[in-house]
Amino acid sequence: MQFKYTARTKSGELQTGNIEAASRETALNILSGHDLFILELVSTSVGHWYDNYSSYFNRVKSKDLVFFTRQFSTLLEAKVSMGDSLRTLYKQTSNPRLQEIIFDLSSDIEAGLSLSQALEKFQTVFGEFYVNMIRSAEVTGRMDEVMTFLADYLEKEYGLASRVRNALIYPVVVIVLFIAVAALMVTVVLPSIAPIFAESKVPLPIFTRALLSTSDFITHWWWALGFLLTVFIIFFLDYVRTPEGRAVVDEAKTRLPLVGNLLKKLYVARLSESIGVLVQGGIPATQAVEIASHTVGNVVYRDLLHEVAERINAGELMSQALSRTPVYFPPILTQMTSVGESTGRLVEVLKKISKFYTQEVDTLVASLVELIQPALMVGIGIMVGLLFAAILLPLYDLAKAF
Repeated sequence: MQFKYTARTKSGELQTGNIEAASRETALNILSGHDLFILELVSTSVGHWYDNYSSYFNRVKSKDLVFFTRQFSTLLEAKVSMGDSLRTLYKQTSNPRLQEIIFDLSSDIEAGLSLSQALEKFQTVFGEFYVNMIRSAEVTGRMDEVMTFLADYLEKEYGLASRVRNALIYPVVVIVLFIAVAALMVTVVLPSIAPIFAESKVPLPIFTRALLSTSDFITHWWWALGFLLTVFIIFFLDYVRTPEGRAVVDEAKTRLPLVGNLLKKLYVARLSESIGVLVQGGIPATQAVEIASHTVGNVVYRDLLHEVAERINAGELMSQALSRTPVYFPPILTQMTSVGESTGRLVEVLKKISKFYTQEVDTLVASLVELIQPALMVGIGIMVGLLFAAILLPLYDLAKAF
């Protein structure tokens, strides 16, 4: 849970900030241990399904996060201290929410916290992958290198997301218009002409009868459908926020056609880069895999990598431990890792694996973007054709009968 506190130091100086703790009592003990006199301690953790919606208009956009990371990386590479870097970024940032976060980060670091500890308070903004990569950098002492990697990674993800979003704009507009027309047909047009079909005794096509039944059901039970849909959405959003729900969703994502294969390649690229950076910094393989398990961004891979770390600790080679689950860790990963272990060039091999799978992801995304528009347009065309055929064919038969 996160708490916002207002306190005074022994010298009487007023201090405000945020603290992460398991409970209110734990937060009080931590603050008291820093010789603070607590004036106010308020929980800022709600933990409900509507959190995402309430914070939507006060969010940090991906573009702002990309700029922040790139500028932070540049300053660190120039050997500017972390505190001075954050103060400079605070003045240059135009997003009010991000500016507030940078101020809190700077304050926490000056108070003695590490950057990863400060970032953990804003994990919903930066993401688990971002925070854990910073933590790994603190372990290895390669902060500028990892920050550069994060900047490159976020720029690439933002570029891919932009391409997909731009490709979907036109199809989404057409889909929305189709749904509006279909709703008008089902709720207004069909109920008006249904009695005519019933009196004329004209045989109706099966999809017309299905559409009429749907229209009748929606007209009489729209309130029940709306209620059930609302209840389902609320329970589903609450469920996916639980550890079990997140595991189910992450497992489902890896099994989706096309998308699942894309995500697996992305996860392999992430873990290869993370393990490579950690091993290069002198971290033992067991600890490197354990830390990397939290940078992948998928619960299934996190648990599998935890098992891999335990097997490495028991004496197995990393390649042998990875080969036990070829569904998630492809043969090329285990084979190349084995080569790196046998030649003593594991770091170099892992970076090549990451580069290879990153290129694979780029190629696959480009192919999917090219296929999205024509596939959606064909699907929409078929649905529009069926909708109008369900109405026009009976009218044509009715006209012929008279």
